[in-house]
Amino acid sequence: MPTSSTIHVLQLLRELLAFVLLSYTVLIGALLLADSTSTFLSQTTYALIEAITEYTKAVYTLISLYRQYTSLLGKMNSQEEDEVWQVIIGARVEMTSKQQEYLKLETTWMTAVSLSEMAAEAAYQTGADQASITARSHIQLVKSQVQEIRQLSQKAETKLAEAQTEELRQKTQEDGNERAEPEEQEAYLRED
Repeated sequence: MPTSSTIHVLQLLRELLAFVLLSYTVLIGALLLADSTSTFLSQTTYALIEAITEYTKAVYTLISLYRQYTSLLGKMNSQEEDEVWQVIIGARVEMTSKQQEYLKLETTWMTAVSLSEMAAEAAYQTGADQASITARSHIQLVKSQVQEIRQLSQKAETKLAEAQTEELRQKTQEDGNERAEPEEQEAYLRED
């Protein structure tokens, strides 16, 4: 028959084993959480980069149209000018649609980053140091990738603003020339 001290030791071992199993279960859970949030972050990053790329392409299309329109100012009749403006408006609508799409995905991506940061912390707290380090490295990598593509889209937006400014400048100059022509004709007629 076991002694009370043996029973006590067995109970302690049983509690220790339950604690170890529970700790192991929590560790496995943290590892799975870190892995799944990393996958979610990868997928949302890919989708966001694609959406920003599509938006940037739409911006460059609009830039090209503005530049073509600007180069044709004064060379088109009003019907041709209206047709060109319809194309520009369509491109602007497309660009705005792409922008809304990427802004929506950006919100999801920021949620994925936040979840990954929490998963990395959970992994660290449970002793899964390598999983935590890997998750944090992945977070930094995707943040830099998204920042890089954002800079390209911001550069495109700056070029679009420049193209629009040039178009306005040319249009203002053309309108000024059109107003000057009737005055010159009136002055010429008065001389007769």
